[in-house]
Amino acid sequence: MDTQTYPVTRTDAEWRALLSPEQYAVMRGHGTERPGSCALLHEHRAGAFHCAGCDSKLFEASLKFESGTGWPSFNDPLPRSVETTTDRSHGMTRTEVHCATCGSHLGHVFPDGPPPTGLRYCVNGVALKFEPAA
Repeated sequence: MDTQTYPVTRTDAEWRALLSPEQYAVMRGHGTERPGSCALLHEHRAGAFHCAGCDSKLFEASLKFESGTGWPSFNDPLPRSVETTTDRSHGMTRTEVHCATCGSHLGHVFPDGPPPTGLRYCVNGVALKFEPAA
């Protein structure tokens, strides 16, 4: 991870104990889950999606849409819930999205989403927890 300090910090050993191996590879190693492999891809109930690393609320379920990409997609995060950085890995330039509370890698944001934002926050499902509305 970068050197920025986040409100929630853990040692590498603590992250490994908290997260599954796949979650660790994605969230702490900037990996990507296989498209279509996450059960949250088809989650359509009312509620919110939280960071699997620190439980911060990131996206309202009402802003999730079917992008056809194989990853949960949202057109807007909750205010101050995510941050972005430039990702120049894999021979391309993309905008990485990470949790503003713990710094965990969530996915990337692209300018090909639906109105009103025109953005597609393409998020690894293993980086998320779903909390249904009460």
